[in-house]
Amino acid sequence: MVFSACKEGEQVLDIAAGTGLVTFRLAEQVGKRGHVLGTDISEEMVKLGRQIAESRKIINVEFRRMGAEALEVDDSTFDLVVCALGMMYVPEIDTAFNEMYRVLKAGGRASAVVWGQRKNCGWAEIFPIVDARVSSDVCPLFFQLGTGDLLKKSFDQSGFSDIEVKRIETTLEYSSTEEACEAAFLGGPVALAYAKFNPVMKEEVKAEYIHSIEPFRTAVGYAIPGEFVVGVGYK
Repeated sequence: MVFSACKEGEQVLDIAAGTGLVTFRLAEQVGKRGHVLGTDISEEMVKLGRQIAESRKIINVEFRRMGAEALEVDDSTFDLVVCALGMMYVPEIDTAFNEMYRVLKAGGRASAVVWGQRKNCGWAEIFPIVDARVSSDVCPLFFQLGTGDLLKKSFDQSGFSDIEVKRIETTLEYSSTEEACEAAFLGGPVALAYAKFNPVMKEEVKAEYIHSIEPFRTAVGYAIPGEFVVGVGYK
C-alpha cells in the first residue's frame, strides 16, 4: 500500500494540498497526459502553490481554494483522491470522506494519512504549551483519526470497499533546536496561534517546547518519535 502511487495519465485530487509538497510529486507520476488539482482552504497556500507551479513551468497542476467538506468539482471526476496530513483539521470528517467518495470515478481509490496516537508522537507536548496561552484549545481532536480504528470507520461509512489501514512508526530528525522549532511553530496545527503571540510569548513557548523534546536529543540534534496512520479505500 503506497500512499501517493498513481499511474500515468490519471486525474488526481490532492485535498489540503498546502503549497504542493505532495501535489508536485503526484504531477510527476501522472505525466503530461495526467492532471492534478490541489485544493486548500487557505487562499495564501493556493497562491503560493500557483507561484511555485509557474516558476517551475509545471503545466499539469492546478490549485484552487475550497474546503474538504464542499469540493467544487463534478461527481466521478478523479481516479485518485489523496489527503496528506490534512483531515485532522477538518471539522466535519464524515462529510469530507463522503465528498472524497463522490468525486471518485467508479473503481477509483482514495488515500488519507493522519498522525497516529498522541502517546506515540514525541512532539505532542506542543499542544498544552500553546493552549496555556490561548483562550480555546488548539485542534483538540487533532489525534482523533489516528486512534483505534477510526480512520477505517471513516472510509467505511462513506461506502469505500477493500479498505486497508496501516500504522507506520517514524522518526523526525532535526539538526538543531532552531530547525526543530521551525518545524513545530511555522507550520502545522499551532502555527496560526503562534503567529499571533508577541515576541516574549514566542520565546517562552519555544523554551518550553525545547524542554519537552529534551529526551530525544542526540549527539547531532534531535530524533523525535512519531506515528502515521495510512488508509486506502476503493469506490
